[in-house]
Amino acid sequence: MPWLQLRLNATADTAEKVGDLMSACGALSVTFLDSKDNPVFEPMPGETRLWGETDVMGLWDAEADMDIVVSYLQMHGGLTKGQRYKLEPLEDKDWEREWMDNFHPMQFGERLWICPSWRDAPAADAVNVILDPGLAFGTGTHPTTALCLQWLDSLDLTDKTVVDFGCGSGILAVAALKLGAKSAIGIDIDPQAILASRDNAERNGVSDKLSLYLPDEQPADLKADVVVANILAGPLRELAPLICQLPLPGGHLALSGVLESQAEEVASAYQSHINLDPICQKEEWARISGIAK
Repeated sequence: MPWLQLRLNATADTAEKVGDLMSACGALSVTFLDSKDNPVFEPMPGETRLWGETDVMGLWDAEADMDIVVSYLQMHGGLTKGQRYKLEPLEDKDWEREWMDNFHPMQFGERLWICPSWRDAPAADAVNVILDPGLAFGTGTHPTTALCLQWLDSLDLTDKTVVDFGCGSGILAVAALKLGAKSAIGIDIDPQAILASRDNAERNGVSDKLSLYLPDEQPADLKADVVVANILAGPLRELAPLICQLPLPGGHLALSGVLESQAEEVASAYQSHINLDPICQKEEWARISGIAK
C-alpha cells in the first residue's frame, strides 16, 4: 500500500489553514470535501470558497512518519487536543485511468449527447459534443447544466443567434452551434473560461461561429434570438436589467444555477420583460425560462 491518507474535519474558517499545514509537512496532495453535502457554487476568479463543514484530506507516501505529521498539525493549530482524525492506507491505482473511467457519454433531450474525447459517441447520427473535464466549470454532470442542455435541445435553433452568458467551458454555446445555431457569443468574467470555450469550440469544429468576450469587451448593442445564463442566483438578480436586454422581442431566455428555493425570487426580477414558463426542476435545482416581450 504505497499511500497514506489523513482525514480530519475543519470549518470554513480553518480548512485552508489545515490544508496549508498538511502541505508544509509533506502532503503530496490536499483535498477539501463537503462533509454535510451542502451545495457550493462556482467561486469567482481568485476566490477560494469552502463549505461550512469541510473534511480536509492529505495524501502522503506510505513511508512517511505520520506521528510526526500529526504532532506538527497539533503544534501549529491544525489539530486541536482530543480532535479525532482518520488515517487510512490507499491502494495504488492508475488514478488517471480511474478518473477517466468515471466520465461516460450523457444524453440530454432527444438529440444531444456530451461525450468525453476518449470514448466513442454512442449514436453517430445524433448531435455529439466532444468535451472533456477541465479547469472551467461545465461538463454536463451538474443538474443546472443538464437543465440548460435539455432546454437547448428542445428548441429549433436553425439559423438562430445564441448568447451564452457566463459561458464557463463553453458547453452551452458549443451545443447550440452543433444543434444548428448560426452563431454564438460566449461571455464570462474569467479569462480561463474564454480559453476553455475557445478550445472546446475548436475541438468540435465550430470555432468560426463562436465569438468570446470578457464583460467589458462585449458589443454594446448585443442582441440574440436565444439567451442562456447558467450562473448564480445573486448575479442573475443583480444583472436582470442587462440580461433582459439581450434577447430580441419574441426571443427565448433561460436562467439556471439557481436552487429551487431561490427560483421564485429570481423569476420575479425578470417577469416584467419575459413571459415566463413554469419553473423546471431537477433535484434541488431549477431552470427559469420564457419568451421576451
